[in-house]
Amino acid sequence: MQTRYLLSCAVAAMLGGATATHAAAADRPAPRDAEAAQARPSDQGTPSDQADGDIIVTAQRRDETIQKVPLTIQAFSGDTLSKLNIKSFDDLIKYTPNVSLGTNGPGQGAIFIRGLSAGFAGGQSSATIANFPNVALYLDDQSLQFPARNIDVYAADLERVEVLEGPQGTLFGGGAEAGAVRYITNKPKLDRIEGHAEGMYGFTSGGSANNSEVITLNVPIIKDKLAVRGTFYNERRGGYIDNVSSTFTRSNDDPGNYYLNIKPNAGGICPNGKGTTTGFCTVTGAGAQINNNTTAQNDFNPVTYTGGRVEALWDIDADWNVLVTESLQHLDVLGVSQQYPTGSDFQKLNPLEITTFVPSYDHDRFESTAWTIHGKVAGLNLVYTGSYLDRKIDNQVDYTNYSRTAYGVYYTCTGGATGWGKAAATCFSPATYWHDKVHNTHLTNEFRISTPDTGRIRAIGGVFHEEFRVEDVMNFEYKTIPSCTTANLAIALAGGQVCAANIRTIAGADVNDPSVRDDNAGFGEDVKRGYTQIAAFGSVDFDIIPNVLTITGGTRYYNYKEYEVGAQYAVRTPSCLNVPNGQCGPNSGTFDIGTHNDQVTYHGFKSRGNITWHVNPATIAYFTFSQGFRPGGFSRSQRAVAVGPASAAAGGTPQYMTPNGYAPDSLDNYEIGVKTALFDRRLQINLSAYNMNWKNVQFLFYNPAQLGNTTFGVNGPNYNIKGVELQLTARPQRGLTINGTATYNDNKQTNSPCLVSNISTSPTFGKCITMVKGAAFQNPFGEIGTTAAFSPKFQGTGRIRYEWETNGYKPFLQAGVNYTGTMYNQPATYLSGEGVVVPATTFLRYRQPGYATVDASIGVSRGQWNAQLFGTNLNNSHASTFTSSTEFIKAEVPLRPRVFGLRMGYDF
Repeated sequence: MQTRYLLSCAVAAMLGGATATHAAAADRPAPRDAEAAQARPSDQGTPSDQADGDIIVTAQRRDETIQKVPLTIQAFSGDTLSKLNIKSFDDLIKYTPNVSLGTNGPGQGAIFIRGLSAGFAGGQSSATIANFPNVALYLDDQSLQFPARNIDVYAADLERVEVLEGPQGTLFGGGAEAGAVRYITNKPKLDRIEGHAEGMYGFTSGGSANNSEVITLNVPIIKDKLAVRGTFYNERRGGYIDNVSSTFTRSNDDPGNYYLNIKPNAGGICPNGKGTTTGFCTVTGAGAQINNNTTAQNDFNPVTYTGGRVEALWDIDADWNVLVTESLQHLDVLGVSQQYPTGSDFQKLNPLEITTFVPSYDHDRFESTAWTIHGKVAGLNLVYTGSYLDRKIDNQVDYTNYSRTAYGVYYTCTGGATGWGKAAATCFSPATYWHDKVHNTHLTNEFRISTPDTGRIRAIGGVFHEEFRVEDVMNFEYKTIPSCTTANLAIALAGGQVCAANIRTIAGADVNDPSVRDDNAGFGEDVKRGYTQIAAFGSVDFDIIPNVLTITGGTRYYNYKEYEVGAQYAVRTPSCLNVPNGQCGPNSGTFDIGTHNDQVTYHGFKSRGNITWHVNPATIAYFTFSQGFRPGGFSRSQRAVAVGPASAAAGGTPQYMTPNGYAPDSLDNYEIGVKTALFDRRLQINLSAYNMNWKNVQFLFYNPAQLGNTTFGVNGPNYNIKGVELQLTARPQRGLTINGTATYNDNKQTNSPCLVSNISTSPTFGKCITMVKGAAFQNPFGEIGTTAAFSPKFQGTGRIRYEWETNGYKPFLQAGVNYTGTMYNQPATYLSGEGVVVPATTFLRYRQPGYATVDASIGVSRGQWNAQLFGTNLNNSHASTFTSSTEFIKAEVPLRPRVFGLRMGYDF
């Protein structure tokens, strides 16, 4: 990390206090004034977990009890996180109805709230082609969101987690279109030494053991002036998916064989791995059949979280303090988190089994520095906060099933009709993979000012600046045709086996790695993308009737300058046929992305308004209007596709030029709610209803057969989401707490645009495309009334906890059930994957049946010691949380199977 640069930022902030981070809340050590010195309850939690009071949240950038904030919030205190054994986002999501996760594994997912999703896909190229997320993710005031790869923060030494539902565009900016998830850390304590140590050991049904260690230490360096707090953790989650022994055999039915079948006056196709010659197709050795003897392994998907965080707090005087935080985390994922219902050679597999042939892994590391200065001048609260994040990802995944497709054969076979020479067709190893290396940096700065919380008029305003950068080098390693080394080139030029030259980026392109790619790189991109944003925001609360009726109004001006540069490259004939490595191209598959003028500016306003009625001291009712948005993006290329309406051979012409990019989408939210406590706070009920209009929704398309072999983005249809959410807590007697949450969403597409022919030479110019290559073309935008992705109609949770005390011991019993209804992985616009044996796209649509899980724990504490025995997914469900065709085979990301564990902790 650029430590010197970061320290200079912190010093400059201390001396000058100017600019700021992505609209996050005021999670800082509060000044010692009357309005901020309210006592916090000792047992904070969700609305259902508070024993002595309400959890304090900062969703509106002020310290407020959750019951006084006029929006739907799910919040979990650090104590509750511990009770529920929540350490990762996979753990958290079980207890957050209305929140879904599309994921290919830890650190490889996107968060969706209230069903606001246009689908999810594989990790390949996601850093380049995926759209920006519409749910903001924060660690304190630091933004951690990323396209399709949000950081999976390990939940150690947290004060709380907040889930803010609905658009937060005024206070949290462009990434919070559908909501925000905020991890709030425990801050250093100036007046005492304290610490916590815990360890866990457990077992996974059908898998390997799990273990973890966490230690936290708080030390005042100068009592009441300077303190340091550090937490360090290591957790290994054992694998539970078996990569079973298998072969991969080229089949007569492989779609890619059409490359070999259409040669004039030639018959026959590749035999099923018999190593013989039929017609013009020769397949021998590894070209016919491979096995995974070197990679087959039980429990091959372990996950390890290793990291820590150090925070230093300097209390300068009664009004000013400075907080500096340094965080580091290594997430190491081996194997993949998927199961295959059907193996790579079409054999039926058992749950938690897969067949892969190339090692897969994901190494995800981030380090960050954040700084906050809080002060008070003339009764006004001032906050400057900034952060710098540096993240590196090294991700490799088996892609062997791609070899059955038309384009897969193109990179693994020569001769015949492939274009790689005119001899009899010869196929080479189908063992292929993709390898993605990503570097992300994120600099944020924010300055905000607020009036005291006690006035009849309360205001907050600020300015914000951020620089978000992504560097992505993505290589699809599916070329097994011999490389044009000196020896292979000599053979080819002498009339022997042809070779395919290694590719490189086009000369002069602004790329990360201009060198020649390796022997197996058949296609890829080398891209730099990102944006610079400046924003200004303000919000005012006015008590029409003090302590009874309040109105709130606010707005945010944003200005994004977005860019993308780099190069796309592909090994193609004839320019790469029998030429020295590095000398093929440029051709249609090798070009400079920067020549497409990939620069754009977005600016505008997003606002909110609110009326809050304090019915009585224990009840509020509210109406909220709020707006959210997220920035647009770019496609890797512009190209003419959708040939037709007749076939190309019959004289058809291209009908569609894919767009260079797509614009922001936006969300308008209308919400009413009531929060109340009854029967001396023994019953607490939060109920909200909302009506949301999601407009100009961003869609990604990948349909090689009809729309070309690269993904592109467009703005598509609109959706309307109507829903209700209930949060309930009952404490019928001392020590007994019952929690219940439920959500219902009615998600409908409200218009049906079409893909309009936009090439003037096409006979269909200006009309909806209905025919491609002589076949009917399904409208990719779908029909009115269909449902978006990741939008179950119903989700719910329920749990019960009973605590008591006997002879100095405090035992407890706890049990819970969580239910997620049926949903789809993609919108209804996408082609169905049901019955598809060999997918032709990574965007097939699958139905994901609903499922329930049961968790329970029993434990005891005495003095400084505590212990609990816990079990998760006790019904051992293998339900799929994400079904897809991401690796050109039906794949499911299952729930982690049943886990039993013992966790012990000691406070000192």
